[in-house]
Amino acid sequence: MTDKEIKALISLLDDTDTEVVNMVSENLLQKGVSVIPELEKAWETTLNEVLQGRLENVIQNIQFNRTKANLGQWVQSGHDYILEGAFYLAQFQFPEIEFNRIDEEIENIRKDVWLEINNNLTALEKVKILNYVIFDLHKYSRNTSNFYSPQNSYINQVIETKKGNPISLAIIYLSIAHKLDLPIYGVNLPKNFILAYKDEFRQYDSKDETEDILFYINPYNKGVVLGKREIDYFLTQQNMEHDQSYYVPCSNAEILIRLINNLILAYEKVGFQDKIQRLNDLIKVVQKIII
Repeated sequence: MTDKEIKALISLLDDTDTEVVNMVSENLLQKGVSVIPELEKAWETTLNEVLQGRLENVIQNIQFNRTKANLGQWVQSGHDYILEGAFYLAQFQFPEIEFNRIDEEIENIRKDVWLEINNNLTALEKVKILNYVIFDLHKYSRNTSNFYSPQNSYINQVIETKKGNPISLAIIYLSIAHKLDLPIYGVNLPKNFILAYKDEFRQYDSKDETEDILFYINPYNKGVVLGKREIDYFLTQQNMEHDQSYYVPCSNAEILIRLINNLILAYEKVGFQDKIQRLNDLIKVVQKIII
């Protein structure tokens, strides 16, 4: 479809017939992100508030469909790199962000860690270097002053402010570990989110996956190292059952669902029902594929 044809189609959004408007909106929606520049131009050049509202609605729906498609493809392709999933979720609110710029920050941190790390170090020594580079050198920290802010769950905002919540800081940590091929994985601990460092050299198999874990890491507390006993104590203090899933690695798709749920909680506190509905739709997209 040519630019002229797209403009002609967009002009029909000003029609007084609701059926025509709905048909045109659906047609534009099917065209996808390629028509967004023309939609934005039309929005900028009209003073008609009704038309502006219809243009905004089409643009938002196109962008949301892109987010759903990207997340679905990410999960289907193996959801290997958690940063990609977090990026696609951030596009829900910030459609103009670019993955390369976000990944570049992670790569810069990786390089700083790589300069200090080597294979002769123990797992604990490697984590100490990671902690120093992430939290001391690059100044990442927890956002205690505005814990429930949505910005704590959008990875581009976390990188920009260097502040986040337990899950977003864990995603930063996991993304760096992924680039360094370190056996660090997310653990879906309620009311927090921690990481597990698995034993790379274990010579025997066990049905108890916790026996594969050397120790746990808490990114929300500058990467402090924990043992299973500390997890036991935390769960007891919170009056929660010691469920096996709270001790063993979860999938990156499960991490993303946890991140989306954090956003839902943040938007519930400010009453943004439209965003909550769309975020619930994103959870369904991820769950549908992993179940």
